[in-house]
Amino acid sequence: MSSRETVDFIYEAHERIKPFVHKTPVYTNTTFNNLIGKEAFFKCENLQKTGSFKARGALNTILKLKKSNPNLKGVVAYSSGNHGLATAWASRLAGVKCSVVVPKTTSEFKVTAVQGYGAEVVKCEYDPISRLEACETIATKEGYEIIHTSDHDDVIHGQGTIALELLQEVPDLDAILVSASGGGMISGIAIAAKATNKNIKIFMVEPKGKMAEESLRSGKRLWPNPPKFIDTIAEGLMSQQLGNLTFPIICRLVEKEVFTVGNEDIINGMVFSFRYMKMVIEAAAGATVAAAMSEKLKQMDPGIKKIGVILCGGNIDILKLPWYSST
Repeated sequence: MSSRETVDFIYEAHERIKPFVHKTPVYTNTTFNNLIGKEAFFKCENLQKTGSFKARGALNTILKLKKSNPNLKGVVAYSSGNHGLATAWASRLAGVKCSVVVPKTTSEFKVTAVQGYGAEVVKCEYDPISRLEACETIATKEGYEIIHTSDHDDVIHGQGTIALELLQEVPDLDAILVSASGGGMISGIAIAAKATNKNIKIFMVEPKGKMAEESLRSGKRLWPNPPKFIDTIAEGLMSQQLGNLTFPIICRLVEKEVFTVGNEDIINGMVFSFRYMKMVIEAAAGATVAAAMSEKLKQMDPGIKKIGVILCGGNIDILKLPWYSST
């Protein structure tokens, strides 16, 4: 185990950020439990500051940076939306300047929200290389620090605070379902959860096209290069590749069996949440609901009776819901 995988860093992160973030509620739904034949506990990060879990990692990273460098000029992040929004919010709270690089396809709903926190928005081409290059250019020109979306120790530790809170409330969970893009959230959750209960199972949820299971089973990065975005309605899960820091953590701590969901599955998960739970969630969170509803989960070890489901965010334009635009 590397030093970055020790849970102490996550406890430190929790103490650092808890005065500023919400301890989000854990909800249950009898209709959902009856549907899946298990008990589901929804960790509602859609109700978090800025509307997603990303507030935790961004704030932890920026507060640490500001403490180590009181003269921090500013920060820059690249993001499809939620990480940029969280970085803009955390920067304003810490009193530092902020720029956010987003793909040109990012919804105006998210762009306007980022600008609302006083951050500069810079648009780039729709591919991972372009957004990283744009980010590095700004960092060099302005002397800003880059706040990575997931592949950074302090970001991972901030996201891991989700599991601390969830397991404080429901300590006897058998498994947790977590959607993954770069893998910062699932890495942090896995570190914290496994330190609390070595027998708990952490399952990755991915959109079709990510193809993570083969890489996890082999322990090798089998994705084609250069990195690309995948075609999914889940803006927060566009990255095909897991991060260089997160991948080995995930290989060691996360189950090799991955839940893969398509756009129709994601929409079904979102519709259930809206209709029966009265929860506004975005597509990346709909993916975990869909995984919990899947036949795959029903056919797994019957000993998996109590599951945590991470509702990672709620930043969706309710005037452009995917079940309307897809018909």
